[in-house]
Amino acid sequence: MAAVLDAAVAADYPAQIVLVLSNRPGAVGLERAASAGVATLVIDHKGYKDRAGFDAALDAALEAAGVELVVLAGFMRLLTPQFTLKWLGRMINIHPSLLPSFKGVHVHEQALAAGVRFSGCTVHFVTADMDAGPIIGQAVVPAVPGEGPDDLAARTLAAEHRLYPAAVALVAAGRARLDGGRTVYDGDAWTAVTLT
Repeated sequence: MAAVLDAAVAADYPAQIVLVLSNRPGAVGLERAASAGVATLVIDHKGYKDRAGFDAALDAALEAAGVELVVLAGFMRLLTPQFTLKWLGRMINIHPSLLPSFKGVHVHEQALAAGVRFSGCTVHFVTADMDAGPIIGQAVVPAVPGEGPDDLAARTLAAEHRLYPAAVALVAAGRARLDGGRTVYDGDAWTAVTLT
C-alpha cells in the first residue's frame, strides 16, 4: 500500500488514491495513509454477523468514496462471490508467489519445501476463487539454496513494491483490463508489468 501511495504522488500517475480502508482497527497502513493526507476508514468485520453484511458495508463505503478501482494490499479476508462479481475487472490483488503456484498463506514455506529455483509475486484481477484471477503481471526473484522463508519473503516484498504500482497504473490507465475472463494489454503494457 505504501508503494502505491508513494507512486500516486507523481503528477503523471494515472490513479488517485481516494480512500484507504481496513477491516482492522489500528492497522499500520491507516496511519501511513492519514499522514499522506488520504482519507481512511475502518470497517471492522467483527461487527457483522456474516460475510455478506460486511461486504455490503464495504461496498457502500467504496461507492460513497467514488472508488473506481479497488487495490487490495494486505487485505486478508475472503470476499463473497457477489462482491467480487460486482467489482469484477475493477479489483486487483497482489500475491507473494508466482501464481498459479502456492496459493493461500505460508507461500514462502511452500515454495522452499517444493525446491523451486525461482519464486516471486503476482498481481491479478480478483475473482470469486482465491488467488485464481487472471494475471496482470509478475516479478521473479531467485530462491537461494539454504535460505529461509524470511529471506525469500524480504526479496519478494522488494519486488512487490516495484510491481504493484506499475500494475495499478496500467489498470487505472486502461492499458491492462479484463476481457472475456482474460487480461488483455494495449501496446507494450505487458512488458511494463513483467519485472525480473
